[in-house]
Amino acid sequence: MTTALEFAATGWLTTFQDLGRQDAERLGVPTGGAADQHSAAVANILVGNRRDAPLIESLGGEVAFVPDRDILMAVTGAPAEVTVGHAHVDAWTPVVVPGGHEVRIRDTRIGTRVYIAVNGELRSERFLGSAAPDARMGFAQSIARGSTHLVDSEFVGFRHEYFDQSLFRLPVPVLRFEDAPWTIDIVEGPELESIPEMRQLLEYATYTVTDRSNHVGLRLNGPVAHPPGDEEIVSHGVPIGALEVPHSDELIVLGRYRTLTAGYPIVGFAARSALAVLGQAGPGRELRFRWIDRFEAVRQLALREGELRTLSAAVGEAFDALGFACPLVNN
Repeated sequence: MTTALEFAATGWLTTFQDLGRQDAERLGVPTGGAADQHSAAVANILVGNRRDAPLIESLGGEVAFVPDRDILMAVTGAPAEVTVGHAHVDAWTPVVVPGGHEVRIRDTRIGTRVYIAVNGELRSERFLGSAAPDARMGFAQSIARGSTHLVDSEFVGFRHEYFDQSLFRLPVPVLRFEDAPWTIDIVEGPELESIPEMRQLLEYATYTVTDRSNHVGLRLNGPVAHPPGDEEIVSHGVPIGALEVPHSDELIVLGRYRTLTAGYPIVGFAARSALAVLGQAGPGRELRFRWIDRFEAVRQLALREGELRTLSAAVGEAFDALGFACPLVNN
């Protein structure tokens, strides 16, 4: 069955999204995908989708849409006010939205992005197998006010009349935010020894996200040091979360749309478990860094993966108990 979602408001920027392109970098195309991969994956798991299924990402402002049939929805990401009709509903949980009722998401705070997943297959265009936008490639994927978008879903569902009572009690790994500044775990990068002062600066200084940040990387105001001399480093590929020191007096944390280093030294890497929080950092956000070793970084990532698998199993059991035959697959 096909469900239509009619959008009455789309905030500052609302796009189709997923977890990014697989193996696209060998073609010179950035991976792309949700800035906050954890929240995007959890949203899809909560409604019984593959964790890498297409969903909706909204960056600031107010989002509102009306489905013409009952849907199963989950909203994750930055804390926000979520209503169905005029009833407040919980984020980070599956919510049944009756057809004809408006979903409205507003007052996004602390972070910058919310994710909206709907049970089924959200129809969207693909570029190299992914719904993730890449405006530089002419693939904007933006959702406009007044537009209608379709979801193919077998959800016939179950009634949930009272939104003040959560439908499920699930082991949801909600993304937590510290009081400012946020602490980001990092490991050593290949050029740290060429700028030994950066170790102490990163350990003790506070950095602020500037309004020149974008999908390529976060640009941070704060103290930096530069290598002696002007010897250029051969440009090379880098992972997401690399901490780069350009010629200007700033620090860049490279994001999912990065390409090469442009010859700048890489002094560290954000632990993969910290990337979701970085994906929620907007202008004015203060960040601190904490050195950890690679063993601890791997341990943190394994714990996060275990949380997602536990959630996936719990959602499957809950849906089975309700007799809901959803297209749940192994996540």
